[in-house]
Amino acid sequence: MKRFVWLLLFFLGIFPFITNEMIVAAEKRPVTNVIFMIPDGFSAAYATGYRWYKGENSIMDDMLVGMHRTYSASSAVTDSAAGGTAMATGVKTNNGMIAMSPTGEKLPTILQAAKASGKKTGLVTTTTITYATPAAFASHVENRKMEAEIAPQLIDNKVDVLFGGGMKYFPKKLRNRAQEEGYQIITDRKMLSPGNTSSKLLGLFSDGAMSPELDRHMTKEPSLKEMTETAIQILQKEKNGFFLMVEGGQIDWAGHANDAAWAMKDIEAFEQAVEQVIDFAEKDRQTLVVIAGDHNTGGMSIGGYNKYAANIDFLRNIKATGQYMVTQLNNERSNSKDVLKKYANIVLTPEEQRKIQVADDPQRVINQLLSKRALIGWTTYEHTGVDVPVYAYGPGAERFRGLQENTDLPKKIAKLMNIPFQ
Repeated sequence: MKRFVWLLLFFLGIFPFITNEMIVAAEKRPVTNVIFMIPDGFSAAYATGYRWYKGENSIMDDMLVGMHRTYSASSAVTDSAAGGTAMATGVKTNNGMIAMSPTGEKLPTILQAAKASGKKTGLVTTTTITYATPAAFASHVENRKMEAEIAPQLIDNKVDVLFGGGMKYFPKKLRNRAQEEGYQIITDRKMLSPGNTSSKLLGLFSDGAMSPELDRHMTKEPSLKEMTETAIQILQKEKNGFFLMVEGGQIDWAGHANDAAWAMKDIEAFEQAVEQVIDFAEKDRQTLVVIAGDHNTGGMSIGGYNKYAANIDFLRNIKATGQYMVTQLNNERSNSKDVLKKYANIVLTPEEQRKIQVADDPQRVINQLLSKRALIGWTTYEHTGVDVPVYAYGPGAERFRGLQENTDLPKKIAKLMNIPFQ
Protein backbone atom coordinates (compact mmCIF):
# COMPACT_ATOMS: atom_id res chain seq x y z
CA MET A 1 0.00 0.00 0.00
CA LYS A 2 2.84 2.37 0.92
CA ARG A 3 4.49 1.65 -2.42
CA PHE A 4 1.27 2.55 -4.23
CA VAL A 5 0.98 5.83 -2.30
CA TRP A 6 4.58 6.78 -3.12
CA LEU A 7 4.04 5.96 -6.78
CA LEU A 8 0.88 8.05 -6.82
CA LEU A 9 2.64 11.00 -5.22
CA PHE A 10 5.50 10.65 -7.67
CA PHE A 11 3.23 10.75 -10.69
CA LEU A 12 1.12 13.58 -9.32
CA GLY A 13 4.25 15.60 -8.59
CA ILE A 14 6.35 14.92 -11.61
CA PHE A 15 3.80 14.91 -14.44
CA PRO A 16 2.72 18.56 -14.08
CA PHE A 17 6.41 19.53 -13.92
CA ILE A 18 7.28 17.61 -17.07
CA THR A 19 4.23 18.93 -18.90
CA ASN A 20 5.08 22.53 -18.01
CA GLU A 21 8.69 22.01 -19.06
CA MET A 22 7.55 20.57 -22.35
CA ILE A 23 5.24 23.52 -22.93
CA VAL A 24 7.95 26.06 -22.12
CA ALA A 25 10.40 24.29 -24.42
CA ALA A 26 7.86 24.23 -27.25
CA GLU A 27 7.09 27.91 -26.81
CA LYS A 28 10.78 28.79 -26.98
CA ARG A 29 11.10 27.17 -30.39
CA PRO A 30 11.02 29.96 -32.95
CA VAL A 31 7.99 30.39 -35.20
CA THR A 32 9.45 31.61 -38.46
CA ASN A 33 6.56 30.64 -40.73
CA VAL A 34 2.81 30.40 -40.25
CA ILE A 35 0.41 28.56 -42.54
CA PHE A 36 -3.16 29.47 -41.62
CA MET A 37 -5.57 27.05 -43.29
CA ILE A 38 -9.29 27.83 -43.47
CA PRO A 39 -11.75 25.13 -44.61
CA ASP A 40 -14.57 27.58 -45.24
CA GLY A 41 -17.94 26.40 -43.92
CA PHE A 42 -16.41 23.46 -42.02
CA SER A 43 -17.64 22.23 -38.63
CA ALA A 44 -17.58 19.15 -36.40
CA ALA A 45 -20.40 17.62 -38.46
CA TYR A 46 -18.30 17.89 -41.62
CA ALA A 47 -15.32 16.38 -39.77
CA THR A 48 -17.45 13.44 -38.66
CA GLY A 49 -18.95 12.95 -42.10
CA TYR A 50 -15.56 13.04 -43.74
CA ARG A 51 -14.17 10.45 -41.31
CA TRP A 52 -16.92 8.03 -42.36
CA TYR A 53 -16.45 8.97 -46.02
CA LYS A 54 -12.71 8.31 -45.85
CA GLY A 55 -13.05 5.18 -43.72
CA GLU A 56 -10.38 6.27 -41.25
CA ASN A 57 -9.23 9.30 -39.29
CA SER A 58 -8.21 12.39 -41.19
CA ILE A 59 -4.77 13.89 -40.71
CA MET A 60 -6.39 16.75 -38.83
CA ASP A 61 -7.94 14.59 -36.10
CA ASP A 62 -4.69 14.24 -34.17
CA MET A 63 -4.18 18.01 -34.31
CA LEU A 64 -7.49 18.96 -32.69
CA VAL A 65 -6.76 21.40 -29.87
CA GLY A 66 -9.91 23.44 -29.31
CA MET A 67 -12.90 25.32 -30.68
CA HIS A 68 -13.66 28.90 -31.57
CA ARG A 69 -16.78 31.07 -31.42
CA THR A 70 -17.85 32.48 -34.76
CA TYR A 71 -20.45 35.21 -34.11
CA SER A 72 -19.94 38.62 -35.73
CA ALA A 73 -20.42 42.14 -34.36
CA SER A 74 -23.84 42.35 -35.98
CA SER A 75 -25.20 38.82 -35.63
CA ALA A 76 -25.01 35.50 -33.80
CA VAL A 77 -24.46 34.02 -37.27
CA THR A 78 -21.46 35.36 -39.16
CA ASP A 79 -20.89 35.59 -42.88
CA SER A 80 -17.48 34.92 -44.44
CA ALA A 81 -16.60 38.61 -44.61
CA ALA A 82 -17.00 39.21 -40.88
CA GLY A 83 -15.60 35.77 -40.06
CA GLY A 84 -12.58 36.31 -42.26
CA THR A 85 -12.08 39.79 -40.82
CA ALA A 86 -12.08 38.45 -37.26
CA MET A 87 -9.53 35.78 -38.20
CA ALA A 88 -7.36 38.26 -40.10
CA THR A 89 -7.53 41.33 -37.85
CA GLY A 90 -8.50 40.17 -34.36
CA VAL A 91 -11.56 42.46 -34.42
CA LYS A 92 -15.21 41.52 -34.85
CA THR A 93 -17.08 43.48 -37.47
CA ASN A 94 -20.49 43.56 -39.13
CA ASN A 95 -21.48 40.96 -41.68
CA GLY A 96 -20.44 42.00 -45.17
CA MET A 97 -17.49 44.18 -44.14
CA ILE A 98 -13.91 43.35 -45.17
CA ALA A 99 -11.10 44.27 -42.71
CA MET A 100 -12.99 47.34 -41.55
CA SER A 101 -14.49 48.05 -38.15
CA PRO A 102 -18.25 48.45 -37.70
CA THR A 103 -17.69 52.22 -37.73
CA GLY A 104 -15.70 52.16 -40.97
CA GLU A 105 -12.04 52.31 -39.87
CA LYS A 106 -9.51 50.19 -41.76
CA LEU A 107 -8.17 47.35 -39.63
CA PRO A 108 -4.56 46.15 -39.96
CA THR A 109 -4.35 42.45 -40.80
CA ILE A 110 -2.02 39.69 -39.67
CA LEU A 111 -0.79 39.32 -43.26
CA GLN A 112 0.05 43.02 -43.46
CA ALA A 113 1.84 42.81 -40.10
CA ALA A 114 3.88 39.85 -41.33
CA LYS A 115 4.76 41.75 -44.51
CA ALA A 116 5.82 44.81 -42.53
CA SER A 117 8.13 42.63 -40.43
CA GLY A 118 9.98 41.45 -43.54
CA LYS A 119 8.21 38.18 -44.24
CA LYS A 120 6.87 36.98 -47.56
CA THR A 121 3.11 36.51 -47.80
CA GLY A 122 0.65 34.44 -49.79
CA LEU A 123 -3.07 33.81 -50.30
CA VAL A 124 -4.46 30.63 -51.87
CA THR A 125 -8.13 29.80 -52.43
CA THR A 126 -10.45 27.67 -54.54
CA THR A 127 -12.96 30.53 -54.89
CA THR A 128 -12.00 33.89 -56.39
CA ILE A 129 -8.88 35.45 -54.91
CA THR A 130 -11.05 38.54 -54.30
CA TYR A 131 -13.70 36.61 -52.35
CA ALA A 132 -14.48 37.36 -48.71
CA THR A 133 -11.95 35.19 -46.88
CA PRO A 134 -8.77 35.96 -48.85
CA ALA A 135 -9.88 39.56 -49.28
CA ALA A 136 -10.07 40.03 -45.50
CA PHE A 137 -6.31 39.42 -45.18
CA ALA A 138 -5.14 42.03 -47.71
CA SER A 139 -7.84 44.59 -48.53
CA HIS A 140 -10.28 46.97 -46.88
CA VAL A 141 -13.78 47.59 -48.28
CA GLU A 142 -17.18 48.28 -46.79
CA ASN A 143 -18.91 45.54 -48.76
CA ARG A 144 -17.61 42.12 -49.76
CA LYS A 145 -19.31 42.46 -53.16
CA MET A 146 -16.75 45.09 -54.15
CA GLU A 147 -14.43 42.50 -55.70
CA ALA A 148 -13.30 44.86 -58.47
CA GLU A 149 -12.07 47.25 -55.75
CA ILE A 150 -10.47 44.41 -53.77
CA ALA A 151 -8.33 43.15 -56.68
CA PRO A 152 -5.97 46.18 -56.97
CA GLN A 153 -5.52 46.26 -53.21
CA LEU A 154 -4.07 42.74 -53.28
CA ILE A 155 -1.42 44.04 -55.66
CA ASP A 156 -0.94 47.25 -53.66
CA ASN A 157 -0.34 45.22 -50.51
CA LYS A 158 2.39 43.30 -52.39
CA VAL A 159 1.15 39.83 -51.52
CA ASP A 160 3.88 37.67 -53.05
CA VAL A 161 1.71 34.71 -54.05
CA LEU A 162 -1.94 35.02 -55.11
CA PHE A 163 -3.63 31.83 -56.32
CA GLY A 164 -7.32 31.34 -57.08
CA GLY A 165 -10.04 32.28 -59.51
CA GLY A 166 -11.28 35.74 -60.39
CA MET A 167 -9.68 36.72 -63.69
CA LYS A 168 -12.70 38.92 -64.46
CA TYR A 169 -11.73 41.22 -61.58
CA PHE A 170 -8.23 41.75 -63.01
CA PRO A 171 -8.69 43.65 -66.28
CA LYS A 172 -5.75 43.98 -68.67
CA LYS A 173 -4.69 47.33 -67.21
CA LEU A 174 -4.44 45.82 -63.71
CA ARG A 175 -2.64 42.73 -65.00
CA ASN A 176 -0.12 44.99 -66.76
CA ARG A 177 0.43 46.87 -63.49
CA ALA A 178 0.93 43.58 -61.68
CA GLN A 179 3.59 42.59 -64.19
CA GLU A 180 5.30 45.96 -63.71
CA GLU A 181 5.31 45.17 -59.97
CA GLY A 182 7.20 41.95 -60.72
CA TYR A 183 4.39 39.39 -60.84
CA GLN A 184 4.43 36.52 -63.28
CA ILE A 185 0.83 35.82 -64.30
CA ILE A 186 -0.19 32.20 -64.78
CA THR A 187 -3.55 30.86 -65.88
CA ASP A 188 -3.56 27.05 -65.90
CA ARG A 189 -2.21 23.99 -64.16
CA LYS A 190 0.70 23.46 -66.56
CA MET A 191 2.07 26.91 -65.75
CA LEU A 192 1.99 26.05 -62.03
CA SER A 193 5.24 24.12 -62.23
CA PRO A 194 6.88 23.02 -58.96
CA GLY A 195 10.13 24.26 -60.50
CA ASN A 196 8.87 27.81 -61.05
CA THR A 197 11.66 30.24 -60.13
CA SER A 198 9.54 33.39 -59.92
CA SER A 199 9.50 35.26 -56.62
CA LYS A 200 6.02 36.72 -57.18
CA LEU A 201 3.13 34.85 -58.79
CA LEU A 202 -0.42 35.89 -59.65
CA GLY A 203 -2.34 32.74 -60.53
CA LEU A 204 -5.80 33.37 -61.97
CA PHE A 205 -7.08 29.94 -62.96
CA SER A 206 -10.68 30.76 -63.88
CA ASP A 207 -12.82 33.73 -64.78
CA GLY A 208 -14.93 33.38 -61.65
CA ALA A 209 -14.61 30.88 -58.81
CA MET A 210 -12.58 27.74 -59.40
CA SER A 211 -14.35 24.41 -59.90
CA PRO A 212 -15.45 21.97 -57.19
CA GLU A 213 -12.99 19.11 -56.79
CA LEU A 214 -15.59 16.66 -58.16
CA ASP A 215 -15.65 18.59 -61.44
CA ARG A 216 -12.00 19.71 -61.60
CA HIS A 217 -10.93 16.95 -64.00
CA MET A 218 -13.05 18.67 -66.66
CA THR A 219 -10.88 21.82 -66.40
CA LYS A 220 -7.24 22.88 -66.63
CA GLU A 221 -7.29 24.17 -63.06
CA PRO A 222 -4.77 23.04 -60.43
CA SER A 223 -5.82 21.40 -57.18
CA LEU A 224 -5.57 23.07 -53.79
CA LYS A 225 -2.65 20.78 -52.99
CA GLU A 226 -0.78 21.84 -56.13
CA MET A 227 -1.33 25.53 -55.46
CA THR A 228 -0.24 25.12 -51.84
CA GLU A 229 2.89 23.21 -52.82
CA THR A 230 4.00 25.92 -55.25
CA ALA A 231 3.16 28.71 -52.78
CA ILE A 232 5.36 27.13 -50.09
CA GLN A 233 8.17 26.53 -52.57
CA ILE A 234 8.23 30.23 -53.46
CA LEU A 235 7.67 31.67 -49.99
CA GLN A 236 10.24 29.52 -48.18
CA LYS A 237 13.02 31.28 -50.09
CA GLU A 238 12.66 34.23 -47.70
CA LYS A 239 15.09 33.77 -44.79
CA ASN A 240 12.86 35.89 -42.53
CA GLY A 241 9.99 33.46 -43.05
CA PHE A 242 6.49 33.78 -44.43
CA PHE A 243 2.77 33.94 -43.70
CA LEU A 244 0.47 31.92 -45.94
CA MET A 245 -3.32 31.64 -45.82
CA VAL A 246 -4.84 28.64 -47.63
CA GLU A 247 -8.62 28.47 -48.03
CA GLY A 248 -10.67 25.44 -49.01
CA GLY A 249 -13.47 27.69 -50.19
CA GLN A 250 -15.53 25.12 -52.07
CA ILE A 251 -16.51 23.32 -48.83
CA ASP A 252 -18.65 26.35 -48.03
CA TRP A 253 -20.17 26.43 -51.52
CA ALA A 254 -21.06 22.75 -51.18
CA GLY A 255 -22.79 23.51 -47.89
CA HIS A 256 -24.81 26.30 -49.46
CA ALA A 257 -25.90 23.84 -52.14
CA ASN A 258 -26.58 21.07 -49.57
CA ASP A 259 -24.41 18.87 -51.79
CA ALA A 260 -22.85 16.26 -49.50
CA ALA A 261 -20.69 14.57 -52.15
CA TRP A 262 -19.28 17.94 -53.24
CA ALA A 263 -18.48 18.72 -49.59
CA MET A 264 -16.74 15.42 -48.90
CA LYS A 265 -14.65 15.59 -52.07
CA ASP A 266 -13.51 19.13 -51.32
CA ILE A 267 -12.64 18.18 -47.74
CA GLU A 268 -10.55 15.38 -49.26
CA ALA A 269 -8.80 17.95 -51.46
CA PHE A 270 -8.29 20.18 -48.42
CA GLU A 271 -6.80 17.28 -46.45
CA GLN A 272 -4.36 16.62 -49.28
CA ALA A 273 -3.21 20.24 -48.99
CA VAL A 274 -2.90 19.79 -45.21
CA GLU A 275 -0.71 16.72 -45.78
CA GLN A 276 1.53 18.82 -48.02
CA VAL A 277 1.76 21.51 -45.35
CA ILE A 278 2.48 19.11 -42.48
CA ASP A 279 5.18 17.39 -44.51
CA PHE A 280 6.90 20.77 -44.91
CA ALA A 281 6.35 21.74 -41.26
CA GLU A 282 7.78 18.43 -39.97
CA LYS A 283 10.99 19.01 -41.88
CA ASP A 284 11.20 22.72 -41.19
CA ARG A 285 10.42 22.59 -37.43
CA GLN A 286 9.91 26.36 -37.35
CA THR A 287 6.48 26.41 -38.99
CA LEU A 288 3.23 26.76 -37.09
CA VAL A 289 0.13 25.36 -38.81
CA VAL A 290 -3.30 26.56 -37.65
CA ILE A 291 -6.49 25.15 -39.18
CA ALA A 292 -9.95 26.54 -38.46
CA GLY A 293 -13.14 26.97 -40.44
CA ASP A 294 -14.73 30.41 -40.28
CA HIS A 295 -18.30 29.15 -39.64
CA ASN A 296 -20.62 26.23 -40.34
CA THR A 297 -22.55 26.17 -43.60
CA GLY A 298 -25.75 24.25 -44.23
CA GLY A 299 -26.28 22.77 -40.78
CA MET A 300 -25.23 19.28 -41.88
CA SER A 301 -26.16 16.33 -39.66
CA ILE A 302 -24.97 12.75 -39.93
CA GLY A 303 -27.96 10.42 -39.94
CA GLY A 304 -31.58 11.42 -39.98
CA TYR A 305 -34.85 10.65 -41.70
CA ASN A 306 -36.02 8.79 -38.56
CA LYS A 307 -33.31 6.17 -38.93
CA TYR A 308 -30.50 5.39 -36.50
CA ALA A 309 -28.08 5.02 -39.37
CA ALA A 310 -25.96 6.76 -41.95
CA ASN A 311 -25.09 5.72 -45.48
CA ILE A 312 -22.11 7.93 -46.28
CA ASP A 313 -20.43 5.21 -48.33
CA PHE A 314 -23.03 6.04 -50.97
CA LEU A 315 -21.34 9.41 -51.59
CA ARG A 316 -18.20 7.74 -52.94
CA ASN A 317 -20.17 6.61 -56.01
CA ILE A 318 -21.10 10.16 -57.02
CA LYS A 319 -18.95 11.45 -59.88
CA ALA A 320 -20.13 15.05 -60.25
CA THR A 321 -21.77 17.84 -58.29
CA GLY A 322 -25.50 18.44 -58.47
CA GLN A 323 -24.52 21.77 -60.01
CA TYR A 324 -22.89 19.95 -62.92
CA MET A 325 -25.63 17.33 -63.28
CA VAL A 326 -28.17 20.09 -63.90
CA THR A 327 -26.14 21.25 -66.90
CA GLN A 328 -26.53 17.75 -68.38
CA LEU A 329 -30.34 17.83 -68.29
CA ASN A 330 -32.08 18.52 -71.58
CA ASN A 331 -34.52 21.40 -71.98
CA GLU A 332 -37.47 19.27 -70.90
CA ARG A 333 -35.46 17.58 -68.11
CA SER A 334 -36.80 14.31 -69.42
CA ASN A 335 -33.37 12.63 -69.23
CA SER A 336 -32.90 12.96 -65.46
CA LYS A 337 -32.97 9.18 -65.01
CA ASP A 338 -30.02 8.76 -67.38
CA VAL A 339 -28.08 11.67 -65.87
CA LEU A 340 -28.46 10.44 -62.29
CA LYS A 341 -27.57 6.90 -63.30
CA LYS A 342 -24.40 8.11 -65.02
CA TYR A 343 -23.16 10.52 -62.35
CA ALA A 344 -24.64 9.12 -59.11
CA ASN A 345 -25.18 5.46 -59.97
CA ILE A 346 -28.81 5.50 -58.80
CA VAL A 347 -32.13 4.69 -60.43
CA LEU A 348 -34.69 7.43 -59.98
CA THR A 349 -38.30 6.52 -59.29
CA PRO A 350 -41.00 8.03 -61.55
CA GLU A 351 -41.94 10.38 -58.70
CA GLU A 352 -38.34 11.56 -58.31
CA GLN A 353 -38.12 12.18 -62.05
CA ARG A 354 -41.28 14.25 -61.88
CA LYS A 355 -39.90 16.34 -58.96
CA ILE A 356 -36.79 17.21 -60.97
CA GLN A 357 -38.83 17.99 -64.07
CA VAL A 358 -41.19 20.48 -62.40
CA ALA A 359 -38.78 22.01 -59.87
CA ASP A 360 -38.01 25.73 -59.82
CA ASP A 361 -34.50 24.74 -58.71
CA PRO A 362 -33.64 21.24 -60.01
CA GLN A 363 -30.19 21.35 -58.42
CA ARG A 364 -31.74 21.54 -54.97
CA VAL A 365 -34.04 18.63 -55.73
CA ILE A 366 -31.14 16.49 -56.98
CA ASN A 367 -29.06 17.28 -53.89
CA GLN A 368 -32.01 16.53 -51.61
CA LEU A 369 -32.52 13.15 -53.25
CA LEU A 370 -28.84 12.27 -52.94
CA SER A 371 -28.58 13.48 -49.33
CA LYS A 372 -31.62 11.41 -48.40
CA ARG A 373 -29.99 8.29 -49.80
CA ALA A 374 -26.84 9.08 -47.79
CA LEU A 375 -29.00 9.76 -44.69
CA ILE A 376 -27.44 13.20 -44.35
CA GLY A 377 -29.63 16.02 -43.11
CA TRP A 378 -29.43 19.78 -43.62
CA THR A 379 -31.11 22.59 -41.70
CA THR A 380 -30.44 25.54 -44.01
CA TYR A 381 -28.90 26.77 -47.25
CA GLU A 382 -27.09 29.48 -45.27
CA HIS A 383 -24.71 29.60 -42.30
CA THR A 384 -25.29 28.56 -38.69
CA GLY A 385 -23.80 29.96 -35.49
CA VAL A 386 -22.20 26.87 -33.95
CA ASP A 387 -18.66 26.76 -32.57
CA VAL A 388 -16.02 25.43 -34.96
CA PRO A 389 -13.01 23.12 -34.35
CA VAL A 390 -9.47 24.49 -34.19
CA TYR A 391 -6.48 22.34 -35.16
CA ALA A 392 -2.81 23.23 -34.71
CA TYR A 393 0.61 21.71 -35.31
CA GLY A 394 4.14 22.89 -34.66
CA PRO A 395 5.76 25.29 -32.19
CA GLY A 396 3.11 27.09 -30.16
CA ALA A 397 0.28 24.74 -31.14
CA GLU A 398 -0.72 24.28 -27.49
CA ARG A 399 -1.59 28.00 -27.33
CA PHE A 400 -4.78 27.27 -29.24
CA ARG A 401 -6.27 24.90 -26.66
CA GLY A 402 -9.78 25.36 -25.32
CA LEU A 403 -12.72 27.48 -26.42
CA GLN A 404 -11.65 30.85 -27.79
CA GLU A 405 -12.96 33.74 -29.85
CA ASN A 406 -12.20 33.77 -33.59
CA THR A 407 -10.47 37.09 -32.89
CA ASP A 408 -7.95 35.32 -30.64
CA LEU A 409 -6.46 33.35 -33.52
CA PRO A 410 -4.49 36.13 -35.30
CA LYS A 411 -3.46 37.65 -31.97
CA LYS A 412 -1.93 34.37 -30.84
CA ILE A 413 -0.27 33.90 -34.23
CA ALA A 414 1.29 37.36 -34.08
CA LYS A 415 2.58 36.78 -30.56
CA LEU A 416 4.17 33.49 -31.53
CA MET A 417 5.74 35.08 -34.61
CA ASN A 418 6.94 37.95 -32.40
CA ILE A 419 5.65 40.60 -34.78
CA PRO A 420 3.89 43.87 -33.89
CA PHE A 421 0.12 43.59 -34.37
CA GLN A 422 -2.72 45.92 -33.32
